Amino acid sequence: MSSVIEQKQQIVSEISGRFRESKSTIIVDYRGLNVAEVTELRKKLRDAGVDFKVYKNTMTRRAVEEVELSALNDALTGPNAIAFSNEDVVAPAKILNDFAKDHEKLEIKAGVIEGNVATIEEIKALAELPSRDGLLSMLLSVLQAPIRNFALVNKAVADQKEEQGA
Repeated sequence: MSSVIEQKQQIVSEISGRFRESKSTIIVDYRGLNVAEVTELRKKLRDAGVDFKVYKNTMTRRAVEEVELSALNDALTGPNAIAFSNEDVVAPAKILNDFAKDHEKLEIKAGVIEGNVATIEEIKALAELPSRDGLLSMLLSVLQAPIRNFALVNKAVADQKEEQGA
C-alpha cells in the first residue's frame, strides 16, 4: 500500500515541478475530440516544444496547492489535459487557440503565464500576438525605417542637384 502512496507522491512532485519550471501552462478540456484530432494536436504541440499531458485532477489539485496556484482548482473538473512550455510563452496559447477555432469541442479552461494565473481572455490575447520571429521582423523594420528614409532623401537631393546642373 505504501508503494502506491509513494508513486502518487512522486507524480504530484512531478506535476508541481512542471508548474514551477514552465513559462506557460494551459489547461484544456479535450472532451469530444476523437483520437485522430488529439493526435494531430499533440503533434503540433510537440513540434513547438510543448509537453501535453493528462493527469488525474486530484493529483493536479495537490500539485497546484504545493506551488501556490490554488486559483486553478476551479478549472480542474472533468477530463483535462495540460500543456507545459519551458521555452516559449506564446506557443501553447497560439496552438491551442488556433486548434480550438477549428475544433469547437476543445475548450481552454485556465492557464499560468510566467508563474501568474491567467484568465481565458488573457490566454486568448496572448495567442493573438505575432510569433517571436514576427515581432523581431517588425522591430527590424521599425529600426530600418529612419535610415531608409534618410537614404531616399539624400538620393532625391542628389537627383535634384544633378538636374539643376544639367
